[in-house]
Amino acid sequence: MWTNLDRPPLDVAALRRALVDGPQASWSRLDVVEQTGSTNADLIARADGLADRTALVAEHQDSGRGRHSRPFSGAPRSQILLSVLMKFPGIDPAVLGWLPLLTGVAVVDALRTVAAVDAALKWPNDVLIEGRKVAGILAEVATYGPHPVVVVGIGLNVSMTTEELPVPTATSLVLENAVVADRDTILRAMLRGIGAEVDSWKNSGWNTEHLAQRYRERCDTVGRRVRVEMPGDRVLVGEATDVDVHGRIVVRDDESGQSVAVAAGDVTHLRAVDPE
Repeated sequence: MWTNLDRPPLDVAALRRALVDGPQASWSRLDVVEQTGSTNADLIARADGLADRTALVAEHQDSGRGRHSRPFSGAPRSQILLSVLMKFPGIDPAVLGWLPLLTGVAVVDALRTVAAVDAALKWPNDVLIEGRKVAGILAEVATYGPHPVVVVGIGLNVSMTTEELPVPTATSLVLENAVVADRDTILRAMLRGIGAEVDSWKNSGWNTEHLAQRYRERCDTVGRRVRVEMPGDRVLVGEATDVDVHGRIVVRDDESGQSVAVAAGDVTHLRAVDPE
Protein backbone atom coordinates (compact mmCIF):
# COMPACT_ATOMS: atom_id res chain seq x y z
CA MET A 1 0.00 0.00 0.00
CA TRP A 2 1.40 3.39 -0.94
CA THR A 3 0.77 6.41 1.24
CA ASN A 4 2.43 9.39 -0.50
CA LEU A 5 -0.33 10.88 -2.64
CA ASP A 6 2.18 13.05 -4.47
CA ARG A 7 4.29 10.05 -5.45
CA PRO A 8 2.06 7.18 -6.58
CA PRO A 9 3.67 3.99 -7.89
CA LEU A 10 4.04 3.37 -11.59
CA ASP A 11 1.14 1.52 -13.19
CA VAL A 12 3.03 -1.41 -14.70
CA ALA A 13 -0.08 -3.00 -16.25
CA ALA A 14 -0.99 0.19 -18.10
CA LEU A 15 2.61 0.71 -19.17
CA ARG A 16 2.76 -2.80 -20.60
CA ARG A 17 -0.51 -2.32 -22.45
CA ALA A 18 0.84 0.84 -24.05
CA LEU A 19 4.42 -0.19 -24.75
CA VAL A 20 4.51 -3.98 -25.04
CA ASP A 21 1.04 -5.19 -26.01
CA GLY A 22 -0.75 -2.22 -27.57
CA PRO A 23 -0.99 -1.06 -31.22
CA GLN A 24 1.91 1.36 -30.68
CA ALA A 25 4.02 -1.26 -28.94
CA SER A 26 7.74 -0.95 -29.63
CA TRP A 27 9.20 -2.84 -26.66
CA SER A 28 9.40 -6.57 -26.05
CA ARG A 29 9.38 -6.48 -22.26
CA LEU A 30 8.94 -3.99 -19.43
CA ASP A 31 9.39 -4.70 -15.74
CA VAL A 32 9.03 -2.44 -12.70
CA VAL A 33 10.76 -3.34 -9.43
CA GLU A 34 10.28 -1.66 -6.08
CA GLN A 35 13.98 -1.38 -5.30
CA THR A 36 17.32 -2.48 -6.68
CA GLY A 37 20.95 -1.51 -6.57
CA SER A 38 21.26 -0.48 -10.21
CA THR A 39 18.92 -1.13 -13.13
CA ASN A 40 21.89 -0.98 -15.51
CA ALA A 41 23.76 -3.63 -13.54
CA ASP A 42 20.65 -5.83 -13.39
CA LEU A 43 20.20 -5.82 -17.17
CA ILE A 44 23.90 -6.32 -17.88
CA ALA A 45 23.96 -9.36 -15.59
CA ARG A 46 21.09 -10.94 -17.56
CA ALA A 47 21.98 -9.63 -21.01
CA ASP A 48 22.43 -12.99 -22.73
CA GLY A 49 18.96 -14.19 -21.78
CA LEU A 50 16.98 -11.03 -22.52
CA ALA A 51 15.28 -9.99 -25.73
CA ASP A 52 16.08 -6.87 -27.69
CA ARG A 53 14.27 -3.81 -26.32
CA THR A 54 13.85 -4.90 -22.73
CA ALA A 55 13.10 -2.08 -20.28
CA LEU A 56 13.59 -2.17 -16.51
CA VAL A 57 12.33 0.55 -14.17
CA ALA A 58 12.99 0.88 -10.44
CA GLU A 59 10.91 2.88 -7.98
CA HIS A 60 14.13 3.34 -6.01
CA GLN A 61 17.75 2.36 -6.44
CA ASP A 62 20.44 2.62 -3.81
CA SER A 63 23.58 1.94 -5.87
CA GLY A 64 22.89 3.85 -9.06
CA ARG A 65 25.86 5.24 -10.95
CA GLY A 66 26.33 8.13 -13.30
CA ARG A 67 29.35 8.99 -15.42
CA HIS A 68 32.74 8.18 -13.83
CA SER A 69 30.88 5.94 -11.31
CA ARG A 70 29.41 8.92 -9.47
CA PRO A 71 26.56 7.86 -7.14
CA PHE A 72 23.05 8.62 -8.31
CA SER A 73 20.06 8.23 -6.00
CA GLY A 74 16.94 9.94 -4.69
CA ALA A 75 13.81 9.46 -2.61
CA PRO A 76 11.57 6.54 -3.65
CA ARG A 77 9.20 7.39 -6.55
CA SER A 78 10.67 10.87 -6.95
CA GLN A 79 12.46 9.94 -10.18
CA ILE A 80 12.21 7.86 -13.30
CA LEU A 81 15.01 5.30 -13.02
CA LEU A 82 15.03 3.46 -16.33
CA SER A 83 17.43 1.14 -18.13
CA VAL A 84 16.91 -0.29 -21.60
CA LEU A 85 18.68 -3.20 -23.23
CA MET A 86 19.05 -3.09 -27.01
CA LYS A 87 20.75 -5.41 -29.48
CA PHE A 88 22.44 -4.20 -32.65
CA PRO A 89 23.26 -7.01 -35.10
CA GLY A 90 25.15 -5.74 -38.11
CA ILE A 91 26.11 -2.38 -36.63
CA ASP A 92 29.62 -0.97 -36.85
CA PRO A 93 30.81 -1.02 -33.21
CA ALA A 94 32.57 2.29 -33.86
CA VAL A 95 29.22 4.14 -33.87
CA LEU A 96 27.86 2.66 -30.63
CA GLY A 97 29.05 5.74 -28.79
CA TRP A 98 26.12 7.54 -30.36
CA LEU A 99 23.62 5.58 -28.26
CA PRO A 100 23.66 7.82 -25.16
CA LEU A 101 23.53 10.93 -27.36
CA LEU A 102 20.59 9.52 -29.33
CA THR A 103 18.88 8.73 -26.03
CA GLY A 104 19.44 12.32 -24.96
CA VAL A 105 17.66 13.55 -28.07
CA ALA A 106 14.67 11.32 -27.26
CA VAL A 107 14.52 12.46 -23.62
CA VAL A 108 14.72 16.14 -24.56
CA ASP A 109 11.94 15.76 -27.11
CA ALA A 110 9.74 13.89 -24.63
CA LEU A 111 10.19 16.57 -21.97
CA ARG A 112 9.60 19.42 -24.39
CA THR A 113 6.48 17.80 -25.82
CA VAL A 114 4.86 16.22 -22.77
CA ALA A 115 6.10 18.31 -19.85
CA ALA A 116 6.38 21.59 -21.82
CA VAL A 117 9.75 22.48 -20.29
CA ASP A 118 12.66 24.06 -22.14
CA ALA A 119 14.92 21.01 -21.98
CA ALA A 120 18.28 20.95 -23.76
CA LEU A 121 21.42 18.82 -23.87
CA LYS A 122 24.79 19.52 -22.32
CA TRP A 123 27.42 17.49 -24.12
CA PRO A 124 27.59 14.60 -24.06
CA ASN A 125 24.36 13.42 -22.45
CA ASP A 126 23.16 15.54 -19.53
CA VAL A 127 19.66 16.99 -19.87
CA LEU A 128 19.29 20.54 -18.58
CA ILE A 129 16.44 22.94 -17.90
CA GLU A 130 17.56 26.57 -17.67
CA GLY A 131 21.11 25.39 -17.08
CA ARG A 132 20.26 22.96 -14.26
CA LYS A 133 20.56 19.20 -14.61
CA VAL A 134 17.30 17.29 -14.60
CA ALA A 135 18.49 13.99 -16.08
CA GLY A 136 21.63 11.99 -16.72
CA ILE A 137 22.29 9.16 -19.15
CA LEU A 138 24.83 6.33 -18.95
CA ALA A 139 25.43 3.71 -21.66
CA GLU A 140 27.37 0.50 -21.11
CA VAL A 141 28.22 -2.26 -23.58
CA ALA A 142 27.05 -5.57 -22.14
CA THR A 143 28.24 -7.83 -24.96
CA TYR A 144 30.83 -7.14 -27.64
CA GLY A 145 31.31 -8.96 -30.93
CA PRO A 146 29.27 -9.09 -34.15
CA HIS A 147 25.99 -8.63 -32.23
CA PRO A 148 26.71 -6.02 -29.56
CA VAL A 149 24.27 -5.52 -26.71
CA VAL A 150 24.05 -2.09 -25.09
CA VAL A 151 22.34 -1.05 -21.87
CA VAL A 152 21.41 2.62 -21.54
CA GLY A 153 20.36 4.00 -18.17
CA ILE A 154 18.39 7.20 -17.57
CA GLY A 155 17.82 8.95 -14.26
CA LEU A 156 15.24 11.75 -14.44
CA ASN A 157 14.32 13.92 -11.45
CA VAL A 158 10.55 14.28 -11.43
CA SER A 159 9.19 15.38 -8.05
CA MET A 160 12.37 15.91 -6.03
CA THR A 161 12.27 18.93 -3.75
CA THR A 162 15.09 21.44 -3.36
CA GLU A 163 16.15 19.71 -0.15
CA GLU A 164 16.29 16.31 -1.87
CA LEU A 165 18.46 17.38 -4.80
CA PRO A 166 22.00 15.97 -4.72
CA VAL A 167 23.68 19.26 -5.73
CA PRO A 168 22.53 22.90 -6.05
CA THR A 169 22.99 22.75 -9.84
CA ALA A 170 20.33 20.03 -10.19
CA THR A 171 16.60 20.45 -10.61
CA SER A 172 13.40 18.46 -11.11
CA LEU A 173 10.35 18.71 -13.32
CA VAL A 174 8.17 19.84 -10.43
CA LEU A 175 10.63 22.56 -9.47
CA GLU A 176 10.62 23.75 -13.09
CA ASN A 177 6.80 23.95 -13.12
CA ALA A 178 6.36 21.23 -15.71
CA VAL A 179 2.87 21.04 -17.17
CA VAL A 180 2.92 17.25 -16.69
CA ALA A 181 4.85 15.50 -13.93
CA ASP A 182 3.04 12.16 -14.09
CA ARG A 183 5.76 9.52 -14.27
CA ASP A 184 3.68 7.05 -16.29
CA THR A 185 3.00 9.62 -19.00
CA ILE A 186 6.61 10.77 -19.19
CA LEU A 187 7.98 7.22 -19.15
CA ARG A 188 5.72 6.22 -22.06
CA ALA A 189 6.88 9.23 -24.05
CA MET A 190 10.54 8.53 -23.35
CA LEU A 191 10.37 4.86 -24.32
CA ARG A 192 8.38 5.55 -27.47
CA GLY A 193 10.88 8.25 -28.37
CA ILE A 194 13.89 6.01 -27.84
CA GLY A 195 12.32 3.28 -29.94
CA ALA A 196 11.50 5.70 -32.74
CA GLU A 197 15.00 7.22 -32.72
CA VAL A 198 16.64 3.78 -32.93
CA ASP A 199 14.27 2.74 -35.75
CA SER A 200 15.06 5.90 -37.69
CA TRP A 201 18.79 5.45 -37.19
CA LYS A 202 18.64 1.81 -38.29
CA ASN A 203 16.58 2.70 -41.38
CA SER A 204 19.26 5.24 -42.35
CA GLY A 205 21.88 2.48 -42.37
CA TRP A 206 23.32 3.74 -39.06
CA ASN A 207 24.18 7.06 -40.71
CA THR A 208 25.53 9.51 -38.15
CA GLU A 209 25.32 12.74 -40.15
CA HIS A 210 21.55 13.18 -39.74
CA LEU A 211 21.77 12.06 -36.11
CA ALA A 212 24.53 14.59 -35.46
CA GLN A 213 22.36 17.38 -36.87
CA ARG A 214 19.42 16.39 -34.68
CA TYR A 215 21.73 16.37 -31.67
CA ARG A 216 23.22 19.79 -32.50
CA GLU A 217 19.75 21.31 -32.70
CA ARG A 218 19.11 20.30 -29.09
CA CYS A 219 22.59 20.89 -27.68
CA ASP A 220 23.01 23.94 -25.46
CA THR A 221 26.79 23.45 -25.34
CA VAL A 222 27.40 24.43 -28.97
CA GLY A 223 28.06 28.18 -29.16
CA ARG A 224 29.06 28.49 -25.50
CA ARG A 225 32.38 29.12 -23.84
CA VAL A 226 33.34 25.96 -22.01
CA ARG A 227 35.95 24.40 -19.81
CA VAL A 228 36.65 20.75 -20.63
CA GLU A 229 38.52 18.57 -18.13
CA MET A 230 39.99 15.72 -20.13
CA PRO A 231 41.80 12.50 -19.21
CA GLY A 232 45.39 13.07 -18.15
CA ASP A 233 44.51 16.22 -16.18
CA ARG A 234 44.43 18.28 -19.36
CA VAL A 235 42.10 21.29 -19.33
CA LEU A 236 40.80 22.95 -22.48
CA VAL A 237 39.08 26.35 -22.42
CA GLY A 238 37.43 27.89 -25.44
CA GLU A 239 34.27 28.09 -27.51
CA ALA A 240 32.33 24.93 -28.35
CA THR A 241 31.70 25.27 -32.07
CA ASP A 242 30.27 21.92 -33.16
CA VAL A 243 29.46 18.28 -32.46
CA ASP A 244 31.02 16.21 -35.23
CA VAL A 245 29.75 13.03 -36.91
CA HIS A 246 31.68 10.97 -34.36
CA GLY A 247 29.79 12.58 -31.48
CA ARG A 248 32.81 14.59 -30.32
CA ILE A 249 32.52 18.15 -29.07
CA VAL A 250 34.68 20.52 -31.10
CA VAL A 251 36.26 23.36 -29.09
CA ARG A 252 38.24 26.31 -30.42
CA ASP A 253 41.12 26.51 -27.94
CA ASP A 254 41.67 29.98 -26.48
CA GLU A 255 45.43 29.47 -26.27
CA SER A 256 46.22 28.06 -29.70
CA GLY A 257 43.18 29.16 -31.70
CA GLN A 258 43.02 25.60 -33.04
CA SER A 259 39.87 23.47 -33.08
CA VAL A 260 40.13 20.37 -30.89
CA ALA A 261 37.71 17.43 -31.14
CA VAL A 262 37.11 15.95 -27.68
CA ALA A 263 35.77 12.42 -27.33
CA ALA A 264 35.69 12.26 -23.52
CA GLY A 265 35.72 14.90 -20.83
CA ASP A 266 33.75 16.82 -18.22
CA VAL A 267 32.27 20.02 -19.66
CA THR A 268 31.46 23.14 -17.68
CA HIS A 269 29.49 25.93 -19.32
CA LEU A 270 31.25 29.22 -18.61
CA ARG A 271 29.80 32.68 -18.28
CA ALA A 272 31.64 35.83 -19.29
CA VAL A 273 32.44 36.55 -15.65
CA ASP A 274 33.74 33.07 -14.88
CA PRO A 275 37.47 32.85 -14.17
CA GLU A 276 39.38 30.51 -16.42
